[in-house]
Amino acid sequence: MTTDTTMTAAVYRRFGAPEEVRLEQRAIPSPKPGEVLIRVHASTVSIADHRARARDVPAGLGLIAAVGIGLFRPKHPILGMDAAGVVEAVGSGVTTFAPGDRVIAAMGGAFGGHAEFVCVPADGAITRAPASMSLEEAVTLVFGGITVQGFFAQVAIGPGTSVLVNGASGAVGTAAIQLAKHRGAVVTAVTSGRNAALVASLGADRVIDYTRQDFAAGDETYDVIVDGVGNASFDRVEGSISPGGALLLVVGDLRSMLRSRGQSRRSGKLVTWNVGKPGADALAHLVRLADSGHYQAVIDRTFDLADIVDAHRYVDTGRKRGNVVLRMPSALTETRRTS
Repeated sequence: MTTDTTMTAAVYRRFGAPEEVRLEQRAIPSPKPGEVLIRVHASTVSIADHRARARDVPAGLGLIAAVGIGLFRPKHPILGMDAAGVVEAVGSGVTTFAPGDRVIAAMGGAFGGHAEFVCVPADGAITRAPASMSLEEAVTLVFGGITVQGFFAQVAIGPGTSVLVNGASGAVGTAAIQLAKHRGAVVTAVTSGRNAALVASLGADRVIDYTRQDFAAGDETYDVIVDGVGNASFDRVEGSISPGGALLLVVGDLRSMLRSRGQSRRSGKLVTWNVGKPGADALAHLVRLADSGHYQAVIDRTFDLADIVDAHRYVDTGRKRGNVVLRMPSALTETRRTS
């Protein structure tokens, strides 16, 4: 285990602009019984980090979100919902991981990935990283992949199933295309024209440029609609969902959430915003897909931890494609050691 006692972490103490995030020295956490201490090599700066930092949440969810992110000040000063790195130490009772293991992990609402070290439960959403990927690539499996798997577990997707992905070029959207195609679905991707080549390269059979066409305006229907943007309410897209189909609200406001059960019951079409709680099995499935060549990392830009403010500024534009990776100093040290 490292003999250092402090680590560098990106910390924010007030909600607001990217400049609220600053680098600080903090004590390296010690793994409790049942925990794994990871020396983080990479994390991502996701839309969830943006929402938490800026308190930019869908309409009506301010008080509910405060339970997770804080009301007057941040509840979790270190953001980052995912991590890829190397196990540094394990707490008592841990037998599934050992120091030196390459792993990826999802911390979810506990955050903590934007630091050189993080502790996660050994029985949580953590698994060995794909052998075929660098850790900077491997971390891109986590946020989008585990989110999509949580939603896809609630629907039947197989050969010939028609799936529309709204917001197809983001972290969730690029994961949804790949995971739906792996199941044999026919995928329509909704994105801007500049992202058409990207989503097609991931397997999209058809691309709709939302600046030129409203996918919900025509007569075409889909078995599953994945809304990763928050503008495909059931009221708007009900006619675009096939009988017995589903609307998966990755992003939804309070009104959509409260009405979803009644809409499902009345229409016979599943409307859900509940992602469930995907764990290690879901991550391990993504790793198997990556190692077999059926899932690829989608990285827009990579920032060093020292440039965390710039990373947040870029994510705030809403124009990122796939994932924005945050590289830790330990990753740079490891690169020098192995070069």
